[in-house]
Amino acid sequence: MPLLASASTMSIVLNLTIIFVSLFLMFIVLIQRGKGGGLAGAFGGAGGSSAFGSRAGDAFTRFTLWLAGAWVLIIMIHVKVAQLDRDEGAPQPSAIVAQE
Repeated sequence: MPLLASASTMSIVLNLTIIFVSLFLMFIVLIQRGKGGGLAGAFGGAGGSSAFGSRAGDAFTRFTLWLAGAWVLIIMIHVKVAQLDRDEGAPQPSAIVAQE
């Protein structure tokens, strides 16, 4: 529990957001119809048809690209927040010299 107590609220929120977006991104990729028929084709289903219509592939592709971009952006923001958390928790050089 000490790691959770030392993490900022923003870091925890970003962690949960990354997990949610990652799971949602995996779900979106799995329901897409690819060149090989998608997940339905792998299990012997009708690979030529889409559950959401024939034009849904374009929308899913665009949505997947936007979601992947948001995922990368959230991770970059989380790296910066984690660096700030680490720097705030680290002892300052003047405090180390004063302790000696």
